[in-house]
Amino acid sequence: MGLKAVRAVFRRYACGVMETPFLVALASISSGAAYAWSRSARLRLRLLARLEADLHDLKELDSVAQRKAIALTRGDYRRDLHAVLTYVLISLVSFIVAFSNSLSAVALFSLLAIPAMFSLLYNRNAVREARLSGERFEMEKRAEEALNQEALAPRAWASRLAPDELPNFSGFEVGRIYQAGTGLMAGDFFDLYKVSDSRLVAVVGDVAGHGIESSITAFQAKYLLRVFLEQFRDPAQALEELNAQMAGGERLEEFISLVVVVFDTEAGTLRFASAGHPAAFLWHQREIRPLKATGPLLMLNPKATYISREIPLEEGDMILMYTDGLAEVRNGEDLFGEDRIAQHIIRDPGISPDVLTKTLLESARDFSREAIEDDVAILAIRRE
Repeated sequence: MGLKAVRAVFRRYACGVMETPFLVALASISSGAAYAWSRSARLRLRLLARLEADLHDLKELDSVAQRKAIALTRGDYRRDLHAVLTYVLISLVSFIVAFSNSLSAVALFSLLAIPAMFSLLYNRNAVREARLSGERFEMEKRAEEALNQEALAPRAWASRLAPDELPNFSGFEVGRIYQAGTGLMAGDFFDLYKVSDSRLVAVVGDVAGHGIESSITAFQAKYLLRVFLEQFRDPAQALEELNAQMAGGERLEEFISLVVVVFDTEAGTLRFASAGHPAAFLWHQREIRPLKATGPLLMLNPKATYISREIPLEEGDMILMYTDGLAEVRNGEDLFGEDRIAQHIIRDPGISPDVLTKTLLESARDFSREAIEDDVAILAIRRE
């Protein structure tokens, strides 16, 4: 054998030695890829079966979104299956070529034309499926926006019923706290504003129930009362007008408890009226005084009458108003109660209104040892 022939044999042997490990590695990697794609295909097949079963159960309630999801899932399944077939063939051909010289490599690799033909067959709908994917993205985006708006809606309502920020009122120190309960929408509200340079109005109210209906009623009551307090100096007259406007109709199960206090710095008086609301507490002349209801709940009787009471207003006087969500916090059968609320003022009459409201809520939470389910609104005002 000549030198050239020996060199040729050695070259072929060396190339074979180098190619075999490479082809084995390629076959192993391709087998792993085929296994991975097969798991994905199996999951998509299960999803496809479930979607088709759901569509069958819907019958006349056929869903366009459901059909689009089926079409997209079927397309994804075919692509996964195509990937499995491709990698299986690559692995098979690589193993055969690595350990056998009996077949032509060109003939073996021509088997890869099979998945290519499947691509041509099944990818005819690729453009349509791409459009469906775009439509699904837009649908999901709109659904997410709707969910975000739904989540923000209670906050928007709450900011109207109980604003986070209040303006500074000269001559008064104010503390307030508001905690919505477990419902999506709250029915408690408070208001604090000036009707003139010398008259400051404070309101705390509570609509029975939870949800959007109660929240809308609270919104109506709060802003209608503003109108009537502009018209009438006497808060009892304003309550009578509010009750006449809101009572009756189809909302037979709704009612409102509400207390309104008018501070008149020029006359040096405090005038209040309460529609079935829990007693507010006034610290006046070194004594605690409950300001009890002066009329029935609103919306029960359109012809109900209310009275107002007037008390001298001095520097250092403080009034505490709250909704029943505070007094009715439970620890088993025990209620937090009005007496515990009053004791917070008696123990420290000089406490700032802001600290008082926060301390009351913290005490109620400690008393309950569980999440407070009802709405809670607390408003404290001191005459400086």
